[in-house]
Amino acid sequence: MADFRFIQNPVTKKWVISAPRRAKRPDEANGTEPVCPFCIGKEKNEEEAYRVGGNPGDSNWKIRVLPNKFPFAPIHEVIIHSPDHHKSFDELPLAASELILKTFRQRFQTYQDRGQVYIFHNHGEGGGESLPHPHSQLVVVPDHVKLDIPRLHMSTKREYYRTSCFILSCPESSQWPDEVWVFPKQRGRLYGEITDEEVTDLAKTLYRLIQIFDLRHGHEFPFNFYIYPGGDWYLRIIPRVKSLGGFELGTNVYVNTQDPKETMEFIKEHFESPNEEKIRGEHRASYKKTV
Repeated sequence: MADFRFIQNPVTKKWVISAPRRAKRPDEANGTEPVCPFCIGKEKNEEEAYRVGGNPGDSNWKIRVLPNKFPFAPIHEVIIHSPDHHKSFDELPLAASELILKTFRQRFQTYQDRGQVYIFHNHGEGGGESLPHPHSQLVVVPDHVKLDIPRLHMSTKREYYRTSCFILSCPESSQWPDEVWVFPKQRGRLYGEITDEEVTDLAKTLYRLIQIFDLRHGHEFPFNFYIYPGGDWYLRIIPRVKSLGGFELGTNVYVNTQDPKETMEFIKEHFESPNEEKIRGEHRASYKKTV
C-alpha cells in the first residue's frame, strides 16, 4: 500500500497529498539529521536509479539519483548534486552545475510519458530543506491531478534581462520579493528539449542569480526553484525572505512588499559586475527597509 494519497477537495476541486510517513524523514531543522546519507561511502546502502561517473556501488561518482525513501508521488527521486556536502549551484564549478541540469533533462525525458514531471530544489531551512547536502527532487504526478502552476506569459508590464539563450523576467504580479522567472528565447518546448548550449547558459544564469541575491539576503539565504512541467517551460527561483501571513494563507492572495522593477534593476546592475563584496553590506541594509 502506498504511503501517500491524492485527495481532491469536493468543493474547490483542488488537490492535496496526504503523506504522514514523511513526518518521519530525517530533518536537520528538528535535530533528527543522521550521518549524511548522500556523502561518499554510502553507495552500497541502497540501489541507485541513475548516476553520472563511476560504476554502481563505487565512490567515483559525480551525481547520484536515488528513489526517495519518503515519497509523496508514484515516482519520487532525489538528485544528489555532487559528493561535496556543502557546495551547490553558486559554488560548484560551472561544469558540475551543467551536469546537474543535464541530469534533470535525462530524468525528465525518462518519465515524460508517465505523468507530469516536476523538478524542484529546496535550499536552507526556510526553503524546506530537510538535509543540508545539496540535492534536488523529481516527482511524477498522475495526469488526472491538476497542478495549480501559473503558465508563462509575455507582458508589457514585465521587466526583462537577456542572456545569450534566456530571458530573465520579474513579473508585475510577482508573489514573492525578488522572484525571477527564467525562460528560453526559443519557446514552446518541454524542459526535456533543452539544448547543451542552453544548459551552459542556464548554469551560468543560476550561478549569477544566487550570487546576486547573496548581496541582499546573506550567504546561504533560503530559496526554492522549480521547473514548469508542461510545454513552454520556465524556471522560477523564489528567495524565501518572508513568511506568509494569515491573509495570504487563507485567501491565496499574496502581499509582495518588493517592487519587481527594483529587483530587475538590481539584477541588471550586478549580473556582470565583479565587485559584489564592496557593496554587499550597503545593499543588504537598504533592502531590509523594504520588506
